[in-house]
Amino acid sequence: MPRSKPNPDREMTILDHIDELRKRFIGSLLAFLACTIVALVFYHQIISLFTAQFESIQNGMGATLFANSIAEGFLVQLKTAAIVGLIASLPVHLFNIIRFVFPGIDAKYRKVILAGLAASFVLAVLGGYLAYFRIIPFSIRFLTNSAFVPNGVGVLLNFQQGLTYVLSFLLWSIITFQAPLVLEILLALNVLNRKAVLKASRFVIVGIVTLAAVITPSVDPVSQLSIALPLVVLYFAALLVAKLFKWGEG
Repeated sequence: MPRSKPNPDREMTILDHIDELRKRFIGSLLAFLACTIVALVFYHQIISLFTAQFESIQNGMGATLFANSIAEGFLVQLKTAAIVGLIASLPVHLFNIIRFVFPGIDAKYRKVILAGLAASFVLAVLGGYLAYFRIIPFSIRFLTNSAFVPNGVGVLLNFQQGLTYVLSFLLWSIITFQAPLVLEILLALNVLNRKAVLKASRFVIVGIVTLAAVITPSVDPVSQLSIALPLVVLYFAALLVAKLFKWGEG
């Protein structure tokens, strides 16, 4: 029986890359489907968390959100489960992306990846907390206050649009807060140079502020700064950690 050729450098052929991509894609897909199914099972508990954001709006009709079509409730259920499933499975997707892009990672860097996954969860919780408990309630109160909606004018909100408003911003907040982690991993693997990243900090800060302005649901500066400031702090924190461990010096 012929022996396989030694491959100390862990070089992969095109077919090996395609097979690895297929495995990573299937793994991410299964994780997404599993989380989506769980979200469907607990849909009523999950949806109540999002509809609670609109309880401060008084319309005198005993409800704050209204469906405009028969199929709207069904479509909202599928969309909500899909977004919640995507959010819950983000660490798996991040792990598969890292393992596909860097298949030959040394054992010493595997600890970095495991620590990165733990940090990914913490950052996701931080982004979700700021969005759900701070920014979204403030934005709803700000956009529906008497300065914009005169007294005597009721607020009639569409069920699907209202939930999309909350879910999309929650998703973007969680994804955005993964950016410092990605930066840290790239510095740990010496893909990026720490001094070059620090030198480009002014451009990074402008980019963060611009991104915060794009993803925040309202145009008020308070909501935008609530996203931008933590990201700027996390950006410099990532550079500080990289300096302590002497990452990104290659």
